Amino acid sequence: MNETTKAAIAAHAIAEYPRECVGLVALVHGNETYMPCANWAATPNEQFVLAAEDYARAEDAGEIVAIVHSHPGGRAHPSAADKAMCEASGIARWVIASVGVQANGSIGVDGWCEFGPCGFIAPLVGRPFVHGVHDCYSIVRDWYRVERGVVLPDFERRDAWWADGKSSLYLDNYRVAGFVDVGAGVAPEVGDVLLMQIRSRNDVPNHAGIYVGEGQFLHHMHGQLSRRGVWGGMWLQSLRTVLRYAETSDE
Repeated sequence: MNETTKAAIAAHAIAEYPRECVGLVALVHGNETYMPCANWAATPNEQFVLAAEDYARAEDAGEIVAIVHSHPGGRAHPSAADKAMCEASGIARWVIASVGVQANGSIGVDGWCEFGPCGFIAPLVGRPFVHGVHDCYSIVRDWYRVERGVVLPDFERRDAWWADGKSSLYLDNYRVAGFVDVGAGVAPEVGDVLLMQIRSRNDVPNHAGIYVGEGQFLHHMHGQLSRRGVWGGMWLQSLRTVLRYAETSDE
């Protein structure tokens, strides 16, 4: 990046502090240009969500060459969620600016970091929750990629889709992902997706886990770390149906 671009990023990051800033670097008529974007995350002090409209605006202006965000009060180092988003984005260059309180009390940039896709997959157990990046569907996708070498499609999902009165992420998309519904009464097999309904205002399954054998399942609850749990009790009571990958199904 040239110094003009870095200065524009720094100004945006400082202005947004203590929120994370987010923006795009595009080549506009051959010139490197920083385009500030709005952060639509529900918790903007902890993460960022880039609106599709801002991305489209940058694409219309020129070729997008980098995505930028800040780490307020943190290191200029990619988190596991940053790395996962980088892998999924299709953008080869990611930039982080760390921002914090300086010795004189002002807010300033402490450091910079650039990184790109490297095939990263976060550990399946212990990853922090970031909706749309590390959530209950992400754990299903990543388990299938790691354990079966199967790349499942991703689906756009807005935060709180389970309470918008209309959406049904899993029931609307499981066939496209290659699964069949084998019902709630089957004995689960390794790799089965357990669809549960937990406080869903839409009255649809809104939580998923992967049965991993020996009475355990892998899942990622909202606001918690991903983990293994014992399959039964309250989880079994919330079960609505079981999905089985078509290649391993007798149907």
